[in-house]
Amino acid sequence: MAEPLDLDFDPIERAASIWRERFGPSEAMAAATSIMRVQQLLIGEFDRICRPYGLTFARYEALVLLSFSRTGALPMAKIGERLMVHPTSVTNTIQRLEGAGFVTREPNPRDGRGTLARITQSGRDAVGRVTTELMEAEFGLRALGGDDRKQVFDVLRGLRVAAGDFSD
Repeated sequence: MAEPLDLDFDPIERAASIWRERFGPSEAMAAATSIMRVQQLLIGEFDRICRPYGLTFARYEALVLLSFSRTGALPMAKIGERLMVHPTSVTNTIQRLEGAGFVTREPNPRDGRGTLARITQSGRDAVGRVTTELMEAEFGLRALGGDDRKQVFDVLRGLRVAAGDFSD
């Protein structure tokens, strides 16, 4: 995890109190701000784990996705769709993974204009090592028990459905 701030108060709770006095109900602001802070903490931890392997968490996610595919390869557009990122981000991610020897790019035989990204053995090895460390770190959620983790997932899933990520 990130370096502890070691504050003697909760800055989000304090902001919520001031918010309530000045603007009204603060529950939504406090919840959203808490989610954003936890995202910072988790990404920091994930990137710390990935860094020794020449990866960021975003690049690791792309490798995992490719390792999940039946053939080890996916069209660039499909990668963006599954990772829920802009095509430009996919291109940048795959270029960096290719430069590190974790993927290769090849023409898509089903689409003459498209490109496939294919995971290499080196990419598979990196996925295995990073995954082991992320699992040991319990994906940064060691402070939460299994029931709490499921509850967090369920609550946040509702937000993703409402945003139109997928139909329930």
